Amino acid sequence: MAEIRAADVKALRERTGAGMMDCKAALVEAGGAIDKAVEVLRVRGQAQAAKRSGRSTGEGIVASYIHATGKVGAMVELQCETDFVARNDELREFARDIALHIAAASPTVVSAEQIDPATIEAERRIHRDKALEDGKPDAIVEKIVDGQIVKWQKDTVLLQQPHVNLAKHDGKTIDELRAAMSAKTGENLRIARFARFVVGEE
Repeated sequence: MAEIRAADVKALRERTGAGMMDCKAALVEAGGAIDKAVEVLRVRGQAQAAKRSGRSTGEGIVASYIHATGKVGAMVELQCETDFVARNDELREFARDIALHIAAASPTVVSAEQIDPATIEAERRIHRDKALEDGKPDAIVEKIVDGQIVKWQKDTVLLQQPHVNLAKHDGKTIDELRAAMSAKTGENLRIARFARFVVGEE
């Protein structure tokens, strides 16, 4: 078994926000490889969050972000299970971070389930027609369309978007960040809704 150094445990904790014992256990499982240990913690966090996903979220907060220009802003409602967690400073900062992302990335829905099927079909039709016009073989047209829909959803769906602050969040999606915060708080967290405002736009 690889020797687990305290410095590696500390580095892993700083990257993931997980507890010291969890970090050590993940490093043991990963044979001391930090990147692999990050994946171990991510999978565990998502699994734990999935177990919590059915629990009621009757508490929460509304957070906002306004760009320095004063012309773009966003509000987001983040729901949790208890008032104790809702008053947690780290959760409040997380919610504000999500509002900042919304202001910058301009998603239109929280989750893919909220997209009207007719809208998806219209988008598929556009990409299918374009692929055929470009002379793509019929056998691969649907694969091309599927790939374009995945890309379109990343531009549209909040939970599927990588957070705009790549340096801080290392390319993690909003849903991955939500799952990590859920694991840290021990509660089911749900991004319920959001609104984005731009001066001059209805």
